[in-house]
Formats: sequence, structure tokens, C-alpha cells
Amino acid sequence: MNLERQLRTDAWHADSPLSLAFPPGWKVTIHWPNTPPRLSDAQILECLAKPVGQAPIRELAKGKSRPLVLVDDVNRPTPAARILSPLLRELEAAGIPPSQVTIVVARGSHGEPHPESMLLKVGKEAASRCRVLLHDPYRNTTKVGKTSFGTPVHVNREVAAADFVIGIGGIYPNNTAGFGGGAKLALGALDIRVISQLHRKHGGVGWGTRGTVNPFRQDIEEIALMIRLETVITAHVDADRELVRLRCGDYRLYYNEEVAFAREAFRASKPGQADVVISNAFPNDLSLTFVHMKGIYPLRSAAAGASRIVLGACREGEGFHGVYPIVRVPLLHEQRDRLRRISLMTPGEMAEKIVGKISSKFHSNGNSTGKVTTVAVPQTQTRQEAPPPKNPIWLYRTVNHSDALPSPMRGIRLVSDWNQILETVREEQGGRDDLNVVVYPCAPLQVLE
Repeated sequence: MNLERQLRTDAWHADSPLSLAFPPGWKVTIHWPNTPPRLSDAQILECLAKPVGQAPIRELAKGKSRPLVLVDDVNRPTPAARILSPLLRELEAAGIPPSQVTIVVARGSHGEPHPESMLLKVGKEAASRCRVLLHDPYRNTTKVGKTSFGTPVHVNREVAAADFVIGIGGIYPNNTAGFGGGAKLALGALDIRVISQLHRKHGGVGWGTRGTVNPFRQDIEEIALMIRLETVITAHVDADRELVRLRCGDYRLYYNEEVAFAREAFRASKPGQADVVISNAFPNDLSLTFVHMKGIYPLRSAAAGASRIVLGACREGEGFHGVYPIVRVPLLHEQRDRLRRISLMTPGEMAEKIVGKISSKFHSNGNSTGKVTTVAVPQTQTRQEAPPPKNPIWLYRTVNHSDALPSPMRGIRLVSDWNQILETVREEQGGRDDLNVVVYPCAPLQVLE
């Protein structure tokens, strides 16, 4: 008799249960997160009424005429609709009707979502009663200043014109800053040129790293203050994308505590020598782009001979990322991206950059006398690279959909039949029936240690 395990798939559109049948000889270990019970509506209201380090929103918003709510986009699992309804009541208590509230979905450099996804993100109430806009990173931005890191800040014009900005977002692991959330919500409302510059200038600190102080986050925190994003409602979800924890107020006072919670709640062991590693891309499985960017992290830690499987609905097809395109890289993407960043510079900054590069090249070739300097470097033992994986990543597309996906794509091969996945694993593992299987049920939220 086969063993069945139930996960979740198809974020936003269905959030439907996903039953996977395994052969009886397989030993299946599932790394479930350790999250608290789901929040009630009353608990959400209580959180909004008791913000950290600030007066309640209904007091902060009094006398404001252009309030704006910045919401993280559909590629983040934050159930914004559950938060927006009580938030609108808080603003109404301050004398601001929903018709006067603007909601900007902070898309950042991500592709334009399907209208249905947008509606599911903000909810029917907010969509029908408020002005809902999707941020366009390629136009309709304005410059509001420059950070101490030299980053010119071009932000959505609606955000710049608002007199009270509230953020709604979650704290999820990523490679750029370790964790998102807090000030990083501001990045979603910036010009594509600024988004690219921030990523290229600071690089990444690694997925789910412990530290919350790094140049990228320091730069983006300056930007958040520049656009007056000081009140943020921060959410955590469980493996089913249900709201389990909420904080509100001055994120600078509570951000570190919330990152510590996320790390602890979603901590999981690495797969070690497991024969089969299964990574569920829910709740970030809207597109192939984000399945690749967020859903395969555990597979990178699999043993060389392991079978590697990622699960995802990819309801919105291929998806897109404007800075790091995954599926179809636009023609001359790197050159266009570089020209965009150059366009942010003043003539003086361009001249300084050119002089700096010439000077750097001169000094790298020799000292000021023209003599080449040789430095003796003590020999150290080189770290052995992990052996390359023998098997490709198999994407089990959990939803039959008319949008075709390219296969293979960057080492990922598409399969739409679970039984075919099982047969492929048997072949890769030499026909064995005593396989050790490790499953990560919500890989985009999980941190491996």
C-alpha cells in the first residue's frame, strides 16, 4: 500500500491540498515548520491597536488627506487582504474614507501579475472601495534624493506625493539581504534603475543569514525613511500561507526580533545523504521564474547522486524578473541594464567613475614608479568543491494549465505526472525500494542549517 503525504500548492489561485503517494518501502521525512496557531480577526485588530513605538494608526492618520498603503506583491505570500480590511477601519476612525486611500502593490522588478492575482492579493473589499495601483518600475517615478551610499532615489510618484505611508509585508528569506521585510518593502516602489543599482552595488549576503546589518539593508533603510515609510505591518505565515503572527509600528524597533522568529520557526536540517530531496515551491509557486528563484534552495544542498524534485503550479507561466531574468533573457539585457544605471549619474559622477577605473587599472598593473610589485602569499589548503549533481531537477507541475513552459530550463525538466516522477526516481536510484526521502513543504520560507 502506498504512503500518502499532503502538502499545499497553487498559491493565491487555489491554495489547494496536494496529496503525494510514495511507494511503501520509501522512508519519508517532512520538515514541517514550527509555527504558532493561526490568527483570528480579533487578534489582527489587537495588533493594529497596539503598535510598537508609535501611536495607533487611527491617531497617526488624523488630518491626513493622501494616505497610501504599500503592499508587497503577489510573489510574496503575505495575505494582505486579511490585514487591509481592519486597516481601512482604522483609517475610517481617523476620518479617512476608503475612497481616499491609495493602495500601491510594490511590484519592484517583478513581472506584471495577472489581474486575478492582484485581486486575490488585496481582496475584494479593498479593490472595490480604494484606489488600487500596480507600481511600474519603468515609468512614473520621481527623484526624492540620494542616500549616504550615493544611491539616487527615484520612487513611485504616488508614494512621493502621499502624506502618510503605511507598509504591509512579510519577512521571508532571500539572497540579497538575508531576509526581506521592514525597509526592504520600499524597494518594491523604486525605479528599475535604482533597484538594479542596489543589487549590483551591494551584492547578496546569502539566503536567510543571521545578521540583519549589512550595506544593502543600511542603504534601503535610508530610502525607506526618505519616502516616509515609518509604519509597517509585518506578517508571518505558516506552511498553508495562513497568517500566524503580526507586528505593527516602527519596524526599526522590532525587525530583528521578527527575523529571529522566522529563522527559528522555519529552521530545518539539510538533506544530508538523502536519496531523494523534494522541495515544494509553495507559497512562491506562481511562476517558473520564482520557482527557480525561491523554490529550489534545498535542492542545492542535496547529495551528488540524489534525485531532486521541485513542486510548483506555475499558474502564471514563465514569470519575469527585471534585474535577474531566469527563463527568457531579453536581447542585450546586461548592456541595457548597465545603460540604465549610467543614466542615473550626473556628468560629474560619470567623470569621477571613469577616473576611478583608470586609477584602479593603473595601480593594479604596478606602483607609481612603474615597477611591478610582487607580494608573497602564504599557501593555504584549498576548499574542495562539492561534487556536481548527477541528476537534473525535475519540476512536477501540480496544475494542468494552458500556459506551456520551456523544458529543460537551467537544469530543470518539466513533468506533469507524479507517477512519471516516481519512475524517474527509481531509474536514477538503480531500482532500489529502500529510499530515504526528505521533503521541504514550504521551501521558500525555510532556512537550512
